[in-house]
Amino acid sequence: MSDAASHDGGVRSSSAAHLASAAFHTRIDEALADGQLQRAISFTADRLATGRATAFASLPHAEELRNAAQRIRAHTVAHLDRYLVEFTSNAERLGCHIHWADTADDATRLVVEIAQANNVSLAVKSKSMLTEEIRLNAALESAGVRVVETDLGEFVVQLAGDRPSHIIVPLVHRRREFVAALFRDKLGATADEVATIPAMTAFARKTLRDQFVNAGMGISGVNLAVADSGTLCLVTNEGNGRLTTTLPRVHVALLGLERLVPTSADLGVILQLLARSATGQSTPVYTNLLTGPRRRGVEGGAPGEPDGPDQVHIVIVDNGRTRLLGSALAEILACVRCGACLNICPVYRHIGGHAYGGVYPGPVGSVVMPGLEGLDAWSELPQASTLCGACLDVCPVKIDIPRLLLELRKQAVQQRLAPWWLKAAIRIFGAVATRPAVYRAVGNVVGRVGSALARSGWFSRLPGPLSAWTGSRDFPAPAAKSFTQSWRPTRRTREARP
Repeated sequence: MSDAASHDGGVRSSSAAHLASAAFHTRIDEALADGQLQRAISFTADRLATGRATAFASLPHAEELRNAAQRIRAHTVAHLDRYLVEFTSNAERLGCHIHWADTADDATRLVVEIAQANNVSLAVKSKSMLTEEIRLNAALESAGVRVVETDLGEFVVQLAGDRPSHIIVPLVHRRREFVAALFRDKLGATADEVATIPAMTAFARKTLRDQFVNAGMGISGVNLAVADSGTLCLVTNEGNGRLTTTLPRVHVALLGLERLVPTSADLGVILQLLARSATGQSTPVYTNLLTGPRRRGVEGGAPGEPDGPDQVHIVIVDNGRTRLLGSALAEILACVRCGACLNICPVYRHIGGHAYGGVYPGPVGSVVMPGLEGLDAWSELPQASTLCGACLDVCPVKIDIPRLLLELRKQAVQQRLAPWWLKAAIRIFGAVATRPAVYRAVGNVVGRVGSALARSGWFSRLPGPLSAWTGSRDFPAPAAKSFTQSWRPTRRTREARP
């Protein structure tokens, strides 16, 4: 939730809208002024975007695979009711417990109840944006359950009292020097233990090992769930996901209800694209396929499985997703959260994730946050885009994010959520543009005065809200003569020809 947004019956007041807009632009200004942030984001985004391009260049039939993935996700979203029934039936048959959560509060309450029923005091957690969305950690901590993030980036974010700045790389906004200082201050690391990145990784591994062993509950998200087998798929580049889901006696998986594929063959198509889009790898280091709790041995028969949880609870979370079904924004439900659109987006690459204000940043976040929580709270986000189309070019499932952003901009106008000065400017322009004589007269005055005041054809400073443009670039002065004025003599000459 934007830190200045408020709701009153689902409709935000004009004063609250002004405050949210001001807070959004304040966060942007702070991000642009942060040199360390600019260097960190530029370095990581460049590396990930270049890695994606290289990985796709070596993938045979890459476009055919993207087309197939688009069809799979579109088909699944269009028939979500059918595949949810199929998935839950198969997962229950395997011994999983299925829970349905309409809201974030429902989801956190269910997880807290599972923890309390099993006397859990310590939970380890694999990386999950859905758990960030529903604010699960805070709910568990309030109930007396200590939660430890075990993804290295998330572990550092939690230790710093921070929040993720990227869907895939939560610590994209920090450099190694920050992590070294944090480990020394918070965990008592020695100079040798933070001297290099491998040393810091080893120190974190050693620190987390006891947490895995002693945790009574492991919590994970779900990248994709396979309907015809009841299988959960988690992809990670660290062993923490596998330890989280196999060592504790209770595994709780948080599943966004749209994150399904019909078959394992469909899963195979998307997995060929997911890591390439996210990190430039041909495949993740760990692809975990979890199909129910560990099997018990049968007396006189097959032995049981020595590893794995005794209980698997799958919490299927709606939290606004069904409202998107059948709407003009339904296509965003096909997102597989690879983060490729963030890495390529010129806006994200300048302001980072925190400036967006929500759990999901970047182009996808500019659609997801208004879609899930309402446009009244997030009307600024669809404007935070150049509409260059790069996000569509790199999306592994070809979501037309620019179209969705334009749809949200249209809805913002219809709901009168634009800033007062923009609404006033549009009304004035409409009054002038629909009166040809007035339009020509105003254009003539603006052209002559603007050309006289400009320096070498450019304005370096404009007043009021327009200063946001000239704060980082010059604005071209209007031409002294309009196109119509310049064209009129040529047209007369042509008309006079026999």
